[in-house]
Parts: sequence; structure tokens; C-alpha cells
Amino acid sequence: MTIPQELAALITQLDRELDRIEELATEGLNLVRPLLERFPDNVIFIGLLATLNNALFFSNNCKNRIQIIIESFSTTNIAIEVIQEAGEDLAELLGRVLEAKMQVSRIVARLKNFP
Repeated sequence: MTIPQELAALITQLDRELDRIEELATEGLNLVRPLLERFPDNVIFIGLLATLNNALFFSNNCKNRIQIIIESFSTTNIAIEVIQEAGEDLAELLGRVLEAKMQVSRIVARLKNFP
């Protein structure tokens, strides 16, 4: 069975948002690492580093979860309940992804404004 159009659009949006999280987190890591070299015991920078690394881990896990959902549509006879559950899972995941993106964006903005 092919993926319903609404779910395909949701998956596309998730992919874009996850890619953006990865870009922002990588940018943030590139900003915080030199600061940690200068201030190795700074707990704020250590926390930011951990949060950015967690964002990358979260993004990777989400992509794996999406792939599992996509693969579940490869069977020919899928119950409508399974499709509905997949849609609910993807919608919930989108909310979490958007929250993570906002958090990473705030961190990068803070790091860019650091003297």
C-alpha cells in the first residue's frame, strides 16, 4: 500500500524540520566547543553541549521511527486503525520536533550573542 497523501505531507514536513534541527545543532556545537576550550569547567557551556548533542540524537531517533512507520505501509492490507495510529504518532512527533527546534534555535542565538 502507498502512504496516504496526508501522511506523506506530514513525513515531508518532519524530514525538513529534523534536517533543520541537525543544521542548527551542528552550528551550535561549532560555537560552543571553542568556548568550552576557553572555559572547560563552565557548567552552562557543558549543559549547552549536552543539549545540542541530545538534539542530534533525538533527530536520529525520530528519523528511525519515521522509517519504521514508512516500512509498515509496505504490506498490502493495512487496517484503517493502523493508518490512523500512524497519523497520530506522526502528528505527536511533529509537536515534539517543533519544540526541539525552538530549543536548539534559542541556544544557537544565545551562543551567537556571547562575546
